[in-house]
Amino acid sequence: MDMQGQIAVVTGAAQGIGFAVAQALVAKGVRVVSWDVDPGNVAAMAELDGTAVTCDITDLNSVTAAYQTTCDTVGVPLICVNSAGIAGPNAPVADYDVAAWHRVIDVNLNGTFYVNRTVVPGMMTAGYGRILNVASIAGKEGNPNASAYSASKAGVIALTKSLGKELAGQDIAVNCVTPAAARTRIFDQMSQEHIDYMLSKIPRGRFLEVAEAAEMIVWAVSPENSFTTGAVFDLSGGRATY
Repeated sequence: MDMQGQIAVVTGAAQGIGFAVAQALVAKGVRVVSWDVDPGNVAAMAELDGTAVTCDITDLNSVTAAYQTTCDTVGVPLICVNSAGIAGPNAPVADYDVAAWHRVIDVNLNGTFYVNRTVVPGMMTAGYGRILNVASIAGKEGNPNASAYSASKAGVIALTKSLGKELAGQDIAVNCVTPAAARTRIFDQMSQEHIDYMLSKIPRGRFLEVAEAAEMIVWAVSPENSFTTGAVFDLSGGRATY
């Protein structure tokens, strides 16, 4: 895959799947810009010789400012991977904290919308672009005691399909992946009971490795993915039923 010199924005690249994607893109010669509020963002990008930009994806003004900074310092990003996300608490719907619900939806769904909305015009002007939104198997199947997370990721899938159809007449691909759980810091937000539940649902009998997710994501944002758009790529270890 010839991706040398392309510019990519990766949200949530300070750790987890986002960092693995940034690492894999840098290995392909891509210039990576991480948009993240994590204090470790600068150190993570320094390790990869990438660029760190502080960005709160729940704030459209912050996203717009991050995009302008990226364009001014690195160039117009024609690759975008939306990896930033939170799990939220584990609780049944009847007991789910309303503020926590809004926070999960704000980060996972509204944040993905803000980033997609911001990067698309530059791609349209260039006549080329690749967007990959990280959803979840929970968005397909719904995990009990994780209603906000499941709903937010279902929304990411629908957003991806809608935008993919809007841009299908151009060389701009918009796709998403639906990972099963990977052992990242997002586990810190979950109960052990919920972690055990997720593992029990994966036919492969293990959690996803972040490097495995990165391999699929990098292909999806490469020039080789020239036809598929509005698609959902399975990373569930056999759990997905559709």
